[in-house]
Amino acid sequence: MRWRRSSRPARLRRQHRAWQWTGGQRHFVTDVTLTVYEHEITAFIGPSGCGKTTVLRMLDRMNDLIPDAHVEGDIRYRGEPLYAKDVSPIAVRRHIGMVFQKANPFPKSIYDNVAYGPRINGIHDKHKLDEIVEHSLREAALWDEARDRLNTSALRLSGGQAQRLCIARALAVEPDVVLMDEPCSALDPIATLAIEDPMRNIKPKYTIVIVTHNMQQAMRVSDRTAFFSVLRNEDSEMRTGTLVEYGRTEQIFQDPHDDRTKAYVTGQIG
Repeated sequence: MRWRRSSRPARLRRQHRAWQWTGGQRHFVTDVTLTVYEHEITAFIGPSGCGKTTVLRMLDRMNDLIPDAHVEGDIRYRGEPLYAKDVSPIAVRRHIGMVFQKANPFPKSIYDNVAYGPRINGIHDKHKLDEIVEHSLREAALWDEARDRLNTSALRLSGGQAQRLCIARALAVEPDVVLMDEPCSALDPIATLAIEDPMRNIKPKYTIVIVTHNMQQAMRVSDRTAFFSVLRNEDSEMRTGTLVEYGRTEQIFQDPHDDRTKAYVTGQIG
């Protein structure tokens, strides 16, 4: 997999053939080669079990937490192999943040949720932390709703507010890349739009990769879309995900090159 600036010489490069192994010789996803462009939103779409989230989690080494998981191939970030033996997963996650499907605010105040990462990174000056918290909440479009209750528990926020808080918490450590794993799947349409608006606004500063089952959302927010599908083994019940097609979002939805992509985006298969 490669990471590349959309209008300047390549700075982020990944050549990636992605596999995950669990419980011996099972392939969860295979044959993934794509370029993620800097300061764009890339959407991963496809049916359940096709490897979207597996690939997303490979990008910040979250799959390292799964026993017996294994990745073959090459994933490069700014020219550096992410899976080299001397590369720390913690260091990777400082540059590549993750927002999970289910909002998971810490049982702390709104302020302390956002300030948590900067404090871990050694920032303790109150004035600096105040600036970071306000800036991050503004980027996540939550500042106006939270400014008067920063010291109240984050657990009292609504679902959409809690997810925006998790986005603010990820942005507070100033990553280069933000990964989002179906961040709107549990939200109503109004709360979903409240997530999508800041995604567009922060795109000039961050590179965003989002997994979504909502094709309308992919069409609304993404610059490029990767369609994944499932390879079925006739001799067993095992399913292996694979990348079918990747391109500009309008091309994927209006003029797909692969019949499998066309069948999915037109609703012939789900």
